[in-house]
Amino acid sequence: MIRIRPLTRDDGPAFKALRLEALQLASPAFSSAYEDEVRQSDETFFARIPAPPSAIFGAFDGETLVAMTGLMIQAGRKQRHKGMIWGVYVTPTARGQGLAKRLLDAAIAQARTVDGVELLQLGVGVDNEPATRLYAAAGFEIYGIERKALKLADGRYVDEELRLMELGRG
Repeated sequence: MIRIRPLTRDDGPAFKALRLEALQLASPAFSSAYEDEVRQSDETFFARIPAPPSAIFGAFDGETLVAMTGLMIQAGRKQRHKGMIWGVYVTPTARGQGLAKRLLDAAIAQARTVDGVELLQLGVGVDNEPATRLYAAAGFEIYGIERKALKLADGRYVDEELRLMELGRG
């Protein structure tokens, strides 16, 4: 049975391993590069696991982290009404079980508990059809396209849809 829960610093090694896997296997889906992140120290990497209200939600198959989704709540006075979804990844062996949706639902539910958070944003490659379907079904609407948002090592570019979900507050 798969359990969904926020990661803690104790999950640092599993988070680092899954994040590096994601950057290797799904490079066009992430703004970070494997070559940059693999060089980070464990301490630096583990420090990226945030304290509430931000979180990284993990899906655990037993003790194995098989999927993750990040939620970052902005801290600045003029931006604390926004949250960002980032780093969504499901390992290939765990796909097809609805884990990305469950993780996204957990992140949205967390954002709804944070006083003052009115909206969530994310960016997704226009050609990433499974992800664009997931976000559309969850209620994220396109508000723009960033052309050439990412430049891959082979010289190709990835355009990203900029998406937004209003949480019904304000």
